[in-house]
Amino acid sequence: MIRHARGKRREPGAMNKLEARYAETLRLRKIAGEIAWFAYEAWRFRLADRTYYNPDFIVLLADGTIEAHEVKGFWEDDARVKIKVAAEMHPVQFVAVKLVRGAWEYERF
Repeated sequence: MIRHARGKRREPGAMNKLEARYAETLRLRKIAGEIAWFAYEAWRFRLADRTYYNPDFIVLLADGTIEAHEVKGFWEDDARVKIKVAAEMHPVQFVAVKLVRGAWEYERF
């Protein structure tokens, strides 16, 4: 099990409630034809020796663009640093996703 800073545990590969809610949004976008494919924790990006970034979702848009989506209820400083470093190093669009007042907000890196 993975232990998170707030003491919560989850099995590797298991989504938390917010990630599951976002997966449903992605599923609906796929039905609508906006995206072609998505997967949970499918890719791992190497940032340095023994340092990796594993985004929550990899999303293939209908136009062929690949995005890495990170779903957060709040941002810890280290998570923001990792996504910024990954965006500088890899030719993929990195997107932070946050639920605000019932609507998804997106920040691109």
